[in-house]
Amino acid sequence: MVKNQADSRKKWHKLLPWVAAFALFMQTLDSTILNTALPSIALDLNESPLHLQSIIISYTLTVALLIPMSGWLADKFGTQKVFRVAILIFTLGSLCCAISTTLDQLIASRILQAIGGSMMVPVARLVILYAYPKSKLLKVINFITIPAMVGPVIGPTVGGFLVQYVSWHWIFLINIPIGLAVVWLAGYCIPNFVNKVKKFDYIGLLLFGGGLSLLTLLLELTSSNIISVVTALLLLLLAISLLLAYGWRAKRIDNPLIDLNLFKIRTLRISVFGNIATRLGIGGLSLLIPLMLQVGFGYPAFIAGMIMIPFALSNLIGKSFVVPVVTRFGYKKTLICNTLLLGTLIASFYFLRITTPLYVIVLVLLVHGLINSVQFTSMNTIALADLDKTNSSEGNSLLAVTQQLAISFGISVASFVLLFFQNNENIEVGEESHIFNNSFLVLGIITILSSLVFMRLKSTDGENLSRKKEWKDKGIKNKGLKKADS
Repeated sequence: MVKNQADSRKKWHKLLPWVAAFALFMQTLDSTILNTALPSIALDLNESPLHLQSIIISYTLTVALLIPMSGWLADKFGTQKVFRVAILIFTLGSLCCAISTTLDQLIASRILQAIGGSMMVPVARLVILYAYPKSKLLKVINFITIPAMVGPVIGPTVGGFLVQYVSWHWIFLINIPIGLAVVWLAGYCIPNFVNKVKKFDYIGLLLFGGGLSLLTLLLELTSSNIISVVTALLLLLLAISLLLAYGWRAKRIDNPLIDLNLFKIRTLRISVFGNIATRLGIGGLSLLIPLMLQVGFGYPAFIAGMIMIPFALSNLIGKSFVVPVVTRFGYKKTLICNTLLLGTLIASFYFLRITTPLYVIVLVLLVHGLINSVQFTSMNTIALADLDKTNSSEGNSLLAVTQQLAISFGISVASFVLLFFQNNENIEVGEESHIFNNSFLVLGIITILSSLVFMRLKSTDGENLSRKKEWKDKGIKNKGLKKADS
């Protein structure tokens, strides 16, 4: 039974979505600024920009592993308390990133930042699930995502400006005043929902986290040609063993880290596997596109950031089309067609060259942002279609874990493909962009194939998240009245 500070929630009800949006804003701003700054960071730390994916993966993987604990902590200690602590940790991690002087320090600081991030956004989403009826979820989630998209709009430009004219360290300092403001505001706007919890599954966290960490490490080491085939196979075997051990244990205890029974909910199951499959192709684009613009095409950081603005703006504008598109065509048709379009567009990046006119690049990114926006929102909201108050917390955690793991795997896959072409092709000076072209082609094909997952949806799935069902119900009712009158 969920309890909350009813008076506080009613008083600040209209401000609640804004606080959740600011949490998303901090996370998206941080990630988009970092992607633009990677070449500058690499230069300062004497590393190759194509080998700095560990800065991003260390964050996303840590977030994924700790997200299940966020729901448990929020239910036990209260959503408001955990949310405020999460913001503080994230802000402290940002400060540590800013003062880092080595790659190891930066990675350690990113992990600290991720500890806060693992609770920050999931708890904000959980509050929304508790505070609003299911009929309003799509509208509210769409709203909190729109302000959060401001981060990607200003992130590349601000990041490029700071990197080019000041220092990359300042890209993390931006989070500090925002974080402190959100901590203060959350004390008034976030209801303190509390729920009964069982004992946390720490052993499951070790098994599940260990298996996933080894899989990610395997991709990292293999792409860098650091380990032998035998060592790679041993790591793969150990990772699979840990994950199988978790699955065996999860079915035999009352409160596992991730309840595998959630996969019996068909729409949630399809959303989870669809997220993983699709993001294997698109998860690494946030890394590859800024690198292609700077390393492949030779644009300076500030100009590369400016070029990314159309992508971010169209991503933001695309949010306004999600509800009418899904209402008109349904989730199944929307996700299948949109995934095919997205994969085809990514594959078309193969034809971009250094000599490609700038307006063509801008146009491609503009269209990509629109399709990308519909994809993410549709994939994420269909997971909520059949959840109720008894499994909202667990389902929310599973979805959040899936998203972060898929992003982590997507970046690892993109880095693997990129380094594969770098190590196995004879690239002449001035033709570095070719390794990016080939990588986009492969990732586009992966994305196209991922559309097969969404074919498992039914045409009626997700109607309770839109007005489509309400219209049908009204039509049935009107027909009934006409029949009665006759």
